[in-house]
Amino acid sequence: MDILIDTIVDNIKLIPFLFITYLCMEYLEHKTSDKAQTLIKKAGFSGPLIGSLLGALPQCGFSVVASNFYTARIIGLGTLMSIYLSTSDEMLPILISSAVSPSLIAAIIGYKVLCGIIFGYAVYSVEYAKPRPQIDIERFCNNEQCHCGHGILKPAVKHTLEISLFIFIVTLFFNLALAYFDLHHFVRFLQIPLLGELVSGIIGLLPNCSASVILTQLYLEDYINISTLLSGSLVNGGVGLLVLFRVNHDWHENFKILALLYGCGILGGLISCLLFL
Repeated sequence: MDILIDTIVDNIKLIPFLFITYLCMEYLEHKTSDKAQTLIKKAGFSGPLIGSLLGALPQCGFSVVASNFYTARIIGLGTLMSIYLSTSDEMLPILISSAVSPSLIAAIIGYKVLCGIIFGYAVYSVEYAKPRPQIDIERFCNNEQCHCGHGILKPAVKHTLEISLFIFIVTLFFNLALAYFDLHHFVRFLQIPLLGELVSGIIGLLPNCSASVILTQLYLEDYINISTLLSGSLVNGGVGLLVLFRVNHDWHENFKILALLYGCGILGGLISCLLFL
């Protein structure tokens, strides 16, 4: 019952983000002119910077927004990657509540933001050299079969309810699995140099806030070091990845994004060894 209640509460927290996201997308499709969409596309250069700063805010709402916006080609891959990498999810509240020094908290969050900016712009530079796909919210809506011709409110509500239900089912499954799985088997692997970062990254890929909770608690109890924590934390985009696989029907592209995120996260975690000595 506790697991069920926690899952419901976490899901309710995401609903406002989902609804506002889909409402904005419906508005863009119905109301914006070609000139307005051109302005959105031209603003792409600042995307990784803004995305990294937004992603650092607690909870994973912005990663959910980013997944939907990327699928509709409103933002590019560089911006998506920057948000995923800087997303703090439950890590920041746990660090604050555990009386961790403000300077260390600022260093951890700041490093995640820095990684988001650097890797985001690295991806953006490669992406910029290629023809950028046109904003295609209509394709997104056709994939979801939302019948967007009936105003903007009804399709937005429909999208929100469908995705919320999907997130709830998958999140409940992960929460139940983690509740009955003994994580102590993984701790010894997490304490081995290099292997620890790789395993932490795998844990971070879990599309659930439990991943950030587990890694942060292990760090606070001195089971893992800072580079292992950051490797998993950088990879962890909350339920953003879950939403990406749900709304973006190009699974080949999704797995490439997953691999890219994992690689950037592990590299960022290993580099942190040089900064957090």
